Amino acid sequence: MRVPYARLTAVLALVALVTAGCDAAATPLATPQVCGMKVAVIGPLTGDSADLGGNIRSGAELAFTQYRKRHPDCPAELVAFDSQGDPKQAPALVQNIVADPKIMGVIGPAFSGEAEAAGPLLDQGGVPVVTVSATRTNLSQRGWSTFHRLLGNDASQGPAAARYIDTVLGARKAFVVDDTGAYGRGLADEVAATLSGKVVQRASVPPRQVDFSSVVSQIRSAGADVVFYGGYYSGAGTLLKAMREAGVSAAFVAGDGVKDAGFVRAAGKRAAEGAVITCPCLPPERAARDFPGSYRAEFGRDAGTYSAEAYDAASIFLAGFEAGHATRRDMEAFVDAYAHDGVTGRLQFTPQGELVDTAVVLWAYRVTDGMVVADREIPRTRPSA
Repeated sequence: MRVPYARLTAVLALVALVTAGCDAAATPLATPQVCGMKVAVIGPLTGDSADLGGNIRSGAELAFTQYRKRHPDCPAELVAFDSQGDPKQAPALVQNIVADPKIMGVIGPAFSGEAEAAGPLLDQGGVPVVTVSATRTNLSQRGWSTFHRLLGNDASQGPAAARYIDTVLGARKAFVVDDTGAYGRGLADEVAATLSGKVVQRASVPPRQVDFSSVVSQIRSAGADVVFYGGYYSGAGTLLKAMREAGVSAAFVAGDGVKDAGFVRAAGKRAAEGAVITCPCLPPERAARDFPGSYRAEFGRDAGTYSAEAYDAASIFLAGFEAGHATRRDMEAFVDAYAHDGVTGRLQFTPQGELVDTAVVLWAYRVTDGMVVADREIPRTRPSA
């Protein structure tokens, strides 16, 4: 069970809130009581999924840059740990995080598999965790007292993707593929369970497999009119490319791990056209407090998937520093009790560390002329007849 500290925590958090736009430099705050503290970000910064990890790091770095402008004499540091999205690498990285007494929190781990591997160690070390992208449902059911998730899980995304496939695409025969990983298989399971009798076949394709001829042959033989893929953008793009080259015209739908320009690069612009991607994330261009403009000014490009969520996660920890929390125990209580609006919406957690239900958003995106663009928000429940 999580045991929040006195209500003074929430009062201190309110004092530290930024109210003058995305960058609050125009409203100087009192010098924090703690200086030189760190927050770690862990995820794939190199390798096949580096785009997603880079989006997360950049969003968090924007929040830290703005914080250092507000508090030039009392900086905080964002330290990055490159897991390459590999669950086997995560434990060693987390041991380094736990061993550094100045690290007060973690943004990540980015992927569900590495979150499963890292979660017990971070919990034992008392390190507060806010993941902005690991969606496997049971991560919040492991009894980890330091775990928090700043977006909806697969139990919300999977049924939403299935509703889109059913009501918008009008699927009659769905073929469900996963990449055998914790995230991909978990999300595919949710989609398949919701579509139920419309699923004609399932298949699993290990990560980094480049020959998709067998599964493409199965899709064609099954007569599928929709293919759902649970996994990340590199594998999704390779599969879709193989489908189109083989003349398979079934609609292609995938989850949030595919929401990146890397998917279009892997599939090819022509093959990727019209593909649908679901995500329990707000379109970054819709983020509040001029986050889109601030991000563009800082990095010279538009914000990507999870950048706004990472900004919010970093802002929670930075508000904790401004409130004077200099121990992991105090920071954990602060995060547990946090209840304020961020650039992506309401930032507030359940006792299990999930984002409160009213704050969860679900969106469908489409590839249009080589760009992943927002299509529509998906209702949380099936519309009444």
